[in-house]
Amino acid sequence: MRVFTIMTGSQGVLETDSLPTELPAQGFVWIACARREFEVMQADLQTNLQLLCGTQLVDLHISDLLNNQLPSHYDYTSQYDMLVFRRLAAGQSETDLSHPGEPLHQPTKRSGPPVLKRIDTSPVGFAVFDRVLLTVHPAGCAVREAYALKLLNATSQESRANGVKLPASPADLMLRVVNQMVDGYLALRRELTRQMDHWQSELLKPDSRFTNWSSVLDARLALHYLDEICEDQRAAVQDWIDSIETWPDPDTPAAKRERDLLKVRSRDVLEHIERVVHHVRRMEQSAEAAVQMHFSAQSNRTNDIMRTLTALTAVFLPLNLITGFFGMNFEFLPIIHSANGFWWTFSLMLLLVVVVVSVFWRKRYLARTRH
Repeated sequence: MRVFTIMTGSQGVLETDSLPTELPAQGFVWIACARREFEVMQADLQTNLQLLCGTQLVDLHISDLLNNQLPSHYDYTSQYDMLVFRRLAAGQSETDLSHPGEPLHQPTKRSGPPVLKRIDTSPVGFAVFDRVLLTVHPAGCAVREAYALKLLNATSQESRANGVKLPASPADLMLRVVNQMVDGYLALRRELTRQMDHWQSELLKPDSRFTNWSSVLDARLALHYLDEICEDQRAAVQDWIDSIETWPDPDTPAAKRERDLLKVRSRDVLEHIERVVHHVRRMEQSAEAAVQMHFSAQSNRTNDIMRTLTALTAVFLPLNLITGFFGMNFEFLPIIHSANGFWWTFSLMLLLVVVVVSVFWRKRYLARTRH
């Protein structure tokens, strides 16, 4: 568990190992713990929330925060808001209760290229109070560690000179962490695009036989799964944006500006999620179109082969008729005993071949379709 006291007025961040007993004069507290830690320290956390905020988490929300399979969603009470957001994470399971903070990696068995194996998610829960943010992460959460490092670096003199500002409220901090999660989806989108482009080029090669259909099927299933995840994320963030509109109007211009910035950041996160959703759907359509074009090209190739074979059969059919006619076992046949009979027959057969091939060539029965 990591606990940060963020003093917005003095631009300072203080990290402690224990739960705070009081709130700072200006600022708020961020309590970030792993899911198993939250389960083990549930009573202490509830007592601390009662001390700092005058309220506790309801039982249903505690069950949601402990649920590793929960989809992204938003809920609220009169005292706090709760958002569950699924982030990209390598396949792993939670630890046992005797080692609550240590990750236990168990890679998810997923076939296909490495980029598909990255489409695995874990929920991160946010309980947003007025001056306290409680986050529940999977064990060994890289997002928590990355943003904690960014938060600590924001207090340096160089960061202050570059205009880096600390979060102004627990809601602002939550949106920044969520935005960092969405950036992971945007990076994954580029890798998926390169993989889909590779498969499309392989599928549309006219002279090759594509056999990696299992990977294509896995990719389509993974894209459907990613689409469902992003839809849940978009619905959760949209519900959060709608709830901001119901908050009481701020009293001071500074508070009003902070509320406007919070709305802008929320809409920015929603726009990033929508970009991922639209791109995933375009990739689904491109994959489906590539498969259909592949089968269409294979069908055209088969038609070309059958047309060529049919034309060759039609060329030799008159010759078979002539040879069959003169092969009949009769004693008297026309020109059968003539010295020039063979040459007359051979000339006629050659003429028939030339005429039939010429007709078929003009009709484009022997032309090859260009791919």
